[in-house]
Amino acid sequence: MPFRIALSGLDAASTDLQVTGHNIANSATAGFKQSRAEFADIYATSIQDVSSTSSGRGVKVTRVAQQFSQGSLNFTSNNLDLAISGEGFFILKDTAGNTSYSRAGAFSSDRNGNVVNHANENLQVFAPIDT
Repeated sequence: MPFRIALSGLDAASTDLQVTGHNIANSATAGFKQSRAEFADIYATSIQDVSSTSSGRGVKVTRVAQQFSQGSLNFTSNNLDLAISGEGFFILKDTAGNTSYSRAGAFSSDRNGNVVNHANENLQVFAPIDT
C-alpha cells in the first residue's frame, strides 16, 4: 500500500475523531445537533487506469453533515421553555440586528418584556399566515 493511500486514511480517521469529540463535548448542550463525517473513495484518475486488479487511491472526507433528527424533549417548570417538534428553527435577533437560528428553546423575558435566550437575543415572532 503506497504511503499516500495510508496517509489519506489517517487524515480521514483524524477528522472522524474530531467530529466525534465535538459531539461528545457538546452532548449536554440544549439544542445541540450532532455531526457526522461522510467519506468517499478516491478513485484512479481515469477509466483506463481501473482494472479488475487495480485499487483506489485512498479515502477522503466529502463533508461533515449536521444531523437534524428530533432530539428528546425535556419538560421544565419555565413557561417560556419551548421545543420544536419536527423541522424548523427559532429565529433570533441580537442587539446589532444580526439574525441567527437555533433549536435551543430555553427562553426567559428581559426587563422590557421581550422573550430572549441566554445570550440576550430576541426571539422573533411573526403573525400567522391566513390559509
